[in-house]
Parts: sequence; C-alpha cells; structure tokens
Amino acid sequence: MARRSIRGMRTIVTGASSGIGRELALELGRGGAKLIVTARRAERLQDLLDALSDLQVEAHAVVGDIVEPATRNALLDAAEEHYGGLDTVINNAGIGALGPFVDADEERLRRIMEVNFFAPLELVRLAVPMLRGGNRPLIVNVGSVLGHRGVPKKSEYCASKFAMHGFSDALRCELAADGIDVLLVSPSTTSSEFFDNAIGKEARATTFGWTTMSPRAVARQAVRAIQRGRHEIILTLGGKLLVWLDRLCPPLMNRLLARFS
Repeated sequence: MARRSIRGMRTIVTGASSGIGRELALELGRGGAKLIVTARRAERLQDLLDALSDLQVEAHAVVGDIVEPATRNALLDAAEEHYGGLDTVINNAGIGALGPFVDADEERLRRIMEVNFFAPLELVRLAVPMLRGGNRPLIVNVGSVLGHRGVPKKSEYCASKFAMHGFSDALRCELAADGIDVLLVSPSTTSSEFFDNAIGKEARATTFGWTTMSPRAVARQAVRAIQRGRHEIILTLGGKLLVWLDRLCPPLMNRLLARFS
C-alpha cells in the first residue's frame, strides 16, 4: 500500500452526519482533502459543511440513503462535477442491531446487510472505474473488531462486518494490478449514536468500557493509517486482546462470552 498525502485527496465519505463519519470528514479536511459527504439527515450535513467551511475546506454534500442506487450515483456524479475525478472512497455508513437472533425477524437481518454490506459494495463497484484514474487511489472500509470475533446479541451486525472483512481482503488482491489500495479499519465500541440508532435498542447492549474510543480518536488513527499506507488496523488494546485470545484459545473465548455477555 502506497504512502500518500491527504492534501488535495478527492474523497467520498458516507455516513458523515455524525460519529466517526463526521470526524473523518473534519480530520481529512484539516489535512487539505476535498470532500463529498453524504448521509440521510440534511440538517446534520449542513452543520458539517458549515464546520468544514470554517476550516476553509472545499466540500459538497449529497443528501440521501446509501442503500438507494440514486444516492450512490449522485456521489460519483458530484465527484466528477466538482473535482473532475476521485481518489478515495470511505465506506463508513452503518447500522447496528441488538438482541438475540431468534427473537428478531427477517427484516432486521436484511436491513443490516443492506446498509453495512450490500450498499458499500455497490458503491465500490460504481467507483472503481473512476478510482483507476485517481491519484494513489484508495478504498477505506470501516468494519469492526466484531468482524474478527462474533459476540452474542449482535449476530447480524457481526455477520455484516465479517462479510466486509472478507470482501476487503479479496478486493485488495483483485485491485492490486489497478494500483487501488484497500484499508480495513476495525474500531471497538465507539462513544457515538450507534446504540441510540440500533435496531432492537431496547435490548441491553454488551459493551466493554475499557475498549471505548471517541469518534475523533478513531478518525485520527484511520487518517494516520491512510497516510502510512496500512492495509488493516485494529484500534484498541481491548480489541486486539479479543482477537488474539480468540485465535489462541477459541473454546475459552466462547465460554467467556457465553457467560458474561
């Protein structure tokens, strides 16, 4: 993966109205990136554009749901219209779900997979032809440490992030000949609106406070990884311990999660 400068990097950021997406846009803007930001909430996007304007960052917004083909097409059209091309796509938009799998319905599973997996993949499919002409082109997929180890009561979310993990690994190899890099960012629990917006949020969320990060801290590490040419990052010590303990002794991890989750 090539080292790169943020300055002038023509970038799409999805899920940019709050949390990690908003902080990614601000952090990239401080570094001189040129941004196309998208989310469903127009007021929140306008607040972000105002903040970016205060930083003298060039940015444009596309309001819409990333699961809609029209929104994805509008993002590519905006990149072409305003910047004449595209260097980076950051797939950050996502949604969670809480509660036992057997107590939920098919709609919950399908909504999670549409937002967290199918929509970002289709955005990538649309973006690759434009990225081939970009400057040190890059796809950043915001996954989760739960894409490395599943936990109870987040089964659909874990499934979507495992799928994104596998897709990122495969895509990285497929696009190597085109010079397009792929970075997978795997945060742990983040202090954002994730649980407020989760499907089934009445269920008790299983979180590990010692792994919690602020959205700004996640964004800073993600941007640093972009600059340094990383392929994958797990952001917290707790997340790394979860992954490595699972690799070293899966039966022990299964017992711990079954007992304490």
